[in-house]
Amino acid sequence: MHFSFRQQKGQGMVEYIVIVALVAISAIAVFQFFGQVIRSQTSAIALELAGEDGSEMSQKASTAAQASTQESDTKGLQNFTGNVQAAQ
Repeated sequence: MHFSFRQQKGQGMVEYIVIVALVAISAIAVFQFFGQVIRSQTSAIALELAGEDGSEMSQKASTAAQASTQESDTKGLQNFTGNVQAAQ
């Protein structure tokens, strides 16, 4: 089967759009997954670039990172469903 140049060009554009969409979706997912830490760090960077003090946002990012670390230490497969006490 012979494809014309126009069909090939259109196919390339569709592939490009699909790749851009996948990158955008994955970036949104990562941003949501890391949550408050990234939001606070991004805000601190934006404030610093604007010539303002971003230390408050940096502190919030540090606090959120510590809370995330503690939360990840307490969560595991044994208490994933919240039924640890019922199983023991």
